[in-house]
Amino acid sequence: MTCRASVRRLSVLRRRVPLWVIPLLWTSALGLWGLTRRHSVWRDEAATWQVARRSGGEIWHMLGQVDAVHGLYYLFMHALFECFGPGVVVLRLPSVLAVAVAAACVTVIGRSLAGARVGLTAGLALGLLPAVQFYLQEGRPYALVMAGSAIATLLLVSVLQGNGRTAHWVAYGGVVLVCALLNWLSLLLLPAHWTTLMWVKAERRVWARWSAAAAAATVGALPLILFSRSQAGQVSWIPPLTWHMLIGPAVLLAVGGLGARLDRPRVGRPSVAVVGLPLLAVPQLGLLGLSLVQPLFLDRYVLFSMLGLALLVGAAVGAAARVVGSRLPRAVPWLVPVVVAVAVVALLPQSLAKRSPASRVDDVLSAAVSVRHLKKDGDAVVFVPAARRDTELVSPDAFAGLRDIALARSPAASGTLKGEEADPERIRTEMLEQRRILLVTDAPGAARTPAAKRDVVKYAVLREEFDVVADEQARGRRVTVYERRRVQSASRDRVAPKG
Repeated sequence: MTCRASVRRLSVLRRRVPLWVIPLLWTSALGLWGLTRRHSVWRDEAATWQVARRSGGEIWHMLGQVDAVHGLYYLFMHALFECFGPGVVVLRLPSVLAVAVAAACVTVIGRSLAGARVGLTAGLALGLLPAVQFYLQEGRPYALVMAGSAIATLLLVSVLQGNGRTAHWVAYGGVVLVCALLNWLSLLLLPAHWTTLMWVKAERRVWARWSAAAAAATVGALPLILFSRSQAGQVSWIPPLTWHMLIGPAVLLAVGGLGARLDRPRVGRPSVAVVGLPLLAVPQLGLLGLSLVQPLFLDRYVLFSMLGLALLVGAAVGAAARVVGSRLPRAVPWLVPVVVAVAVVALLPQSLAKRSPASRVDDVLSAAVSVRHLKKDGDAVVFVPAARRDTELVSPDAFAGLRDIALARSPAASGTLKGEEADPERIRTEMLEQRRILLVTDAPGAARTPAAKRDVVKYAVLREEFDVVADEQARGRRVTVYERRRVQSASRDRVAPKG
């Protein structure tokens, strides 16, 4: 009797608790696990941090010079920092919640197209994908774009299943526009949805409304697209497309293609493959095509394509369940838990690595700790390259009492991320007037040969006129203390015994 009552209560609980809650909580837990990465912040996140701490007017001034493509995200993070204060958790929590929302949407999509097992597997798989785990805990806008893309895809699937109200299309266009304002390359979602509509042979009315919503979103983002093109120099560091860069997309498409094959899609009928395969393949191929014109191929720009991969993984597990069910029906309920457990164990080394400070190029906070430990009142500080000033911008308290002698205009005043430095001769003059200088730069493994004339002058003066008296390296950053040679000589003369 007790056993029957327990089964009955479990059945009632399943009916009352929506299926999407499970992936929502699961993905949130994955995101909160090791969220602070041992209290480290790398250079990309430092850009978010230092801009979000500026006033609204200063952010607007900066967007006219650099990073207009991330303007909406910076304003959003500024609002969060104003409400909750700057911190590592506040910086990354929006990404955690965004991926959790995306996982919930994937679950609903999978369930509506292929059943609860496929939906649940897809939702649980999303947060485990290696690329997603990296940006799950990242203080940048890519997870937010993924969440918006998941919501837009859910709205499209709802329309294809007969719920094509005007409100759905208004919401669809609005969500796509917000995603584009966060990163306009997310508009690659539209050709993916176009492919889905072609595959299912959508009705003329659906085509008309989708076209209107897609056009409205594109037109709304067009001013940002055109203006950000004037700042194209910011992505000039992205390398041209090479053959080895195609290996990752090829593997993803092969895995996705297998999942689509197992789903047995039919022309004219919505299915996981019909939605998931275009969502995975079209953004990847589209970005590859754009990169032939201008190098732009970075996986984070099409992170939302992982929604399609998660759906196709769910389809593959659903196909496996059909095979297992025909032979071992009692084993079917255990299939999803076993698959997820095996995936967690197999990916554990990678999961741990992505939650380590070593998973990123550097850590601006570790350099701030070194500065706090090594500095003395009256010391000067210089940065090579100037972008390493992000350490000071994120942790200004650590630099209290130091004089940034190369800086002519602050980042906020100049509307830049790293400020404007004085001319090389002025920097040389200022450095020669100092007794001690702290140099903040990259660790040897990550450092590049200085190209800017200002940086060449900084190194030349330090090499010719100063000696190293202390040096600390941690997590990709280096802080070196230099002391003027003639000061050391004079000090020795004062204490030398008279002969």
